[in-house]
Parts: sequence; C-alpha cells; structure tokens
Amino acid sequence: MKRSKRAAVIALAAVMGCSCAAFAGCDLVTKDLNKDYRQIIAEVDLTRSPDFEGDGVFASVKGVVENKPILKRDMISTYIANGANVQSQYGWSYLDTFNAIADSLVNRQVFVQYCKAYLAKNYGYTVDGYQNAIAGEFSSDAARRAAGLAYFLDEDEKAAADYTFRKTVNDAIDTLEEGFIKIEEDEHDHTADADVRTLPTGAETENDEYFDPDYRIYTGKETALGSYEKVEGSRPATRIKAYKKFLSNLRANDLLDKNENTSDFESMNYCALERESAYETAIINKVLDKFREEEEKKLTAEWAEGLFNETVAAQRAGYTKDKTSFESALDGMSNTSFVLAAPRSTVGGVEKYDAYGFVINILLPFSATQTQTLNEASNDYNDPQGGKFAARAALLRGVTATDQRGTWFTGHTDYSYTAGADAYTGGNADRTYLFFENSVTKSSGENARYEKLANYYGQYTYNGKVVKTETDGDTEYTITPNKITIDGFLSEMKGYLQAAGVQAEVTQEVPADYYTQTQYYFTEGEKKGEVDYSKFIYEAGKIAAFDPANGGTAFDANRMFVAGTNENKAFSVINELSFAYNTDTAGLNSYLGYDVSPYKTSYMAEFEYAAQWAVAQGAGTYAVVPTDYGWHIIYCTFSFADVAADQASPFTFDYDKRGEEDTFSYYYFEQLKATAVDTAATNRRTDAVNQYIEACSDVYSDRFSDLTGLDSSNS
Repeated sequence: MKRSKRAAVIALAAVMGCSCAAFAGCDLVTKDLNKDYRQIIAEVDLTRSPDFEGDGVFASVKGVVENKPILKRDMISTYIANGANVQSQYGWSYLDTFNAIADSLVNRQVFVQYCKAYLAKNYGYTVDGYQNAIAGEFSSDAARRAAGLAYFLDEDEKAAADYTFRKTVNDAIDTLEEGFIKIEEDEHDHTADADVRTLPTGAETENDEYFDPDYRIYTGKETALGSYEKVEGSRPATRIKAYKKFLSNLRANDLLDKNENTSDFESMNYCALERESAYETAIINKVLDKFREEEEKKLTAEWAEGLFNETVAAQRAGYTKDKTSFESALDGMSNTSFVLAAPRSTVGGVEKYDAYGFVINILLPFSATQTQTLNEASNDYNDPQGGKFAARAALLRGVTATDQRGTWFTGHTDYSYTAGADAYTGGNADRTYLFFENSVTKSSGENARYEKLANYYGQYTYNGKVVKTETDGDTEYTITPNKITIDGFLSEMKGYLQAAGVQAEVTQEVPADYYTQTQYYFTEGEKKGEVDYSKFIYEAGKIAAFDPANGGTAFDANRMFVAGTNENKAFSVINELSFAYNTDTAGLNSYLGYDVSPYKTSYMAEFEYAAQWAVAQGAGTYAVVPTDYGWHIIYCTFSFADVAADQASPFTFDYDKRGEEDTFSYYYFEQLKATAVDTAATNRRTDAVNQYIEACSDVYSDRFSDLTGLDSSNS
C-alpha cells in the first residue's frame, strides 16, 4: 500500500465512531438491498494469534476478546460520514476508496480488541468481570458487545461516551428539524451568516472533555433533557416530524426493524449500535492516554531543558545568519511553533537583538465620501512622492468610528447577554450588553461545558443603544451605534485598560498644530526633502505596568497568555477593542498581530514607521498614526527589543511549571509532547495493528465488489 493511502486509512480509522447518525440522515437505498447490507464483509478475531495461546503475552486474558463481524452497512455508513471527503481529497477511485474503508474498519477492530486485552493484562480488568458484564439476555448482539466494552470504562468515561452518542443523534435530528422550520429572512430580519462580524476564535466552543450525564435525546415528547438546547424555532410538532423522518431513514437503511418500539428510543437496536461505536472510541482513547502517560514519563527535565537550550542556541546562530528564514518563522509563530531567538546586530560595539515584534492594528477608516475627497485633493506642494498630507489632516478630524459588533445581535445566532456590574460602559448607562456569556462567564469550574475565551477580556459593552423587543416568541433588535472620534476611541481604550487594572500612560501628547501643520519634510541634513514620518504620530504611550523605571514590572513573555497577569490583561483588552472597532478584518484572530521587521516592509510608509517605532519601544507601547485608509491604533504585543543583550531568549523553560496552563513552559512542553509523546503513542497503535492484522482478520472483498466497481459502472 502506498504511503499516502496508508496515511488515509489510519486517518479514517482514527475518526470513525458514531458515524451511524450521519448515515441515518441520508437515504441511499433505492432498491430492496437490506439483505445485502447485512452481509459480513470482514471478520476480526485476535484470539487466533499465538499471543493468546499457551505462554503468549495475552493468553491469560483471552476471554475478553471475541470475533467481531463487520457488515457491509458499516462500510456504507463510513463512506457517507468520512470516506467521500477522503476520496475527493486524494483523488481516489471507488475501488481505492472502498478498499481503504475496508482496511480502516478492520484496523479499528484490531485495535479495539488489542485495547481490551491490553487493559485486562495491565490495569486490573479480569476475564470473569468481562464475562459477567456480557452474561444474561440482551436485545441484540450490539447491546451485548456494548455492555462488554462498558466494563472497561469508569463511570465518567461511560457517561462521556453516552453523552457523545446522544449528542450525535440529537445533531442528526436537529438537522432534519431545521429543514422543517420555515425561517423567513425578511420577517425575522436576520443578518446573513456571511455578513456577521468575525467571531473570536473559540467563542461558544464546547470543551472536548465536557459531558452531561443528564443529557437526553429529544424526540418531541421529552421534558427532562439536561443541557440539550433546542434548535431555533423548535416546537413539539416540528421535532416529532423530524424524528419520524429520522426513523424513516433508519428503516430505509436497514437500521430499524419493523417490530421495534420507537417510543423508547434508547431501547432500539440502532442506539445499541451507536453506543457500541461510542464505547469503542472511548476505549481507544483510554488506551492512547495510557500510552501517552507511559511515554511522558520518559520526558525528563534533563531531556526537555536540554532540548530547549539546544534549540535556542541553534536559532540564535541560524537566524542571525539567515534573516529571511527568521522572518518566515516569525510569520508562522504560534503556541505550537515558538520562535525562541531573533537576529542580533552589533551597533557601536554593543550587541543587541534586532527590533522584531508583533502589533495589533485597529483601523478607524475614512468614510467613502472622505476617501473620495482625499483622492480628488491636490498633491502637497513640492512633495516628490505626491503626498496629500495637508488635505488628509483636514479630513482626519472628521473621522468617526462605530462599534462593529451589531451583527452579533442580529445574525441567526444571538451572542448577546445582559451585562453585569463589572462591565465597562464608558459612563453610559444605555450600554447594557456584552457577548459570549458561555465562553466568558460560564466556562469555569469542573467539567465546564465551554472553553474559556482566551485573550479576550469580555467586559466591553456594545457602544450604542440597543432596543430589544419580543413578539410571539421572536426577538427583534433595533441598534443605534454611537459615533466616536479618534479622541473618543483613545478615551475608551484608556478607560477600559484602567478598569482592567493596567493603566496606559501617554508618553507623547497630541501636537497642538497636528491638523494645521504644513511642514511634513526634512528641511536640512542628509534627509532634506524626504518625508519626516515622525510628524504623523498623533499620540503615543505605554502600559505603565511594563515600565520598571516608574515602579512597574518589565514585560515577561512567559506570562503573555496567563489570564490575570498584566501582560495578558493588556493584550486581552486591546484584542477585544479590535473586535469592536477594527475594520481591518484581516488582523482579527491573528496570533499576536502583524509581524513587524525593523527593515523595509510592504506596509504603508506611515504605518511602517509607527509600527517599527512601537516595536523598538517594547511590548505595551501604542502609537496612533494615519494613512490614506484612516486612523491606525498600533499596539505592540511582543517585541524582541525587550530582551536584554545577555539574555538567550525572551522565553524561559521551567520543567516544574509545565503543568501551569497558558504559561510558556506549559505550551512548550505540550509542543514537545505533541512531537514526541503523541507520535510515540500513534506509532504504538500502528505497531499493534500491524502485528495482528494479517493473521487475525479476513476480508471478503467479493461481497462489496459492486461498490468497488462503481467506477466502471459509471463510465
């Protein structure tokens, strides 16, 4: 098998599980093929291996493993859930695709059986315990197998798997119900999804480890549903209609017997199949976690710290020689790909880091009318570059900005909630709404459902008047944003920073003649006749907490992402304000903002000058400057200029702090784990499958030859 195909087979095996819901949402059967769907296309039985006989490593736990038949129906459902995408991605034929699916189904079952034997051999599960779990009467073979799998799961693991399969079923019925709910765009005045303001990464994202033991499948009659949230516009009638369609799809695809009691959904054989699949996935993940725990013990402090120091030294030497490679690495910097050193230069006999860094750019734009006026203006007198600086200055005074988050109210999803007492209102009592309550205020505590929204302070109210009306269960908003000037924005920025506990101090006041000055050029010296870009700085300042000379603490890159630190509070406030006002949407959800080089860039000249100046001053510096697009508020989030000449890196790896979430040590160690531990765990899975697959499985390819032959039948 070619490497690309092997990779795809492994990928298919990894993502399979709870795919029946996707299958149930489609109706592929156009003829009476139910008997065909029940054909066994493969069988897996690890007990055929010598390892389960005599003195074999798993001989003592042979009783926890049994033959597992794989049905043609499983192959079809996998194709619908995952295979079609893989086929398109790799450009495969149907022959390649269905053979790969057969391999992936067999791979999965080989590893599931291995996991059962591995847990029994190494973690105290017994043959007697397993046999007791599968003893007695069951409604189906799938129900019996699910009971056997459940034996290897603790209560939380089982509850999490139950939540997964119930949520999968609800999602499938939700999709059908949404098709029955008529939503008139004009009637409800929803903003089209394509026009909704960009959301912060992670907003309203459910925690991967969350589960709700009380979560239940909703068929239209139940009232106790746990944390299940009904789709917008749902009524018992629409849900029942969707549920009936769901059952119809099950029947069409041989997943529902004629005599089953459909009023008791979880007693149906289909649910047993879904539960079996979810428990298989849970056991696979449990063993992979065991592998990771075992492999992580090999990652000693000496090894991890040594690797960090070696990487820093290599980057220092390499990037100083090759700045192009450094700038490419800086552009891709993230918490899974750190740049630990920057080029260094010697100036006046003193070696120091070059002033590379990142800035957030908040653009408050000219209006269309102002832009047209600027375009039609005459060039400044004697300007060799055709600048229109004087005309632009006259227009800048009239630039007004508005809060861009109105569509977070009016889109199909309403993300707003009523603000609490701690919210920042700028002194305006009419500002009463915040956003992403689940991600901001409901994301703490054990088994929190939603991920905490990172680097987003979450207390900046919508800057405008919002009138909310309820009519016949429908919510309508009338939104009037407040217009603010550049001075109004700076007031909001400083006030919000202060409310968060990190005050901005102005280091360069607005020049008294800013809007009326006429001299934008050097009048003497080597640069005579060239543009003096320092003339465009409107105001500048720095977060006081990062100024050691005035009692602050120097910016510490290790704490940038740790909630509650000065570094993260300042970053989070500016990031949130960017989502509120920035019309440069390309800058939203960037890691630390735009990367800035101290050398020539492709940025507009005024922006380049101010961004380079801010980075040279260090993290926490802001500068306000115009371009022909409008006002730019530039905030430096990170800078190598903050690193002392004798300091190897802006980051410090501490093995003992690897468990402190959101610190650099945590992210760096997670990066090491991803490349070492996760790779080793995946390799152990692959080795286990390769060890048993040939001797312990049979594939009956003639029984799905009609699927592998679809290419020729369609030609």
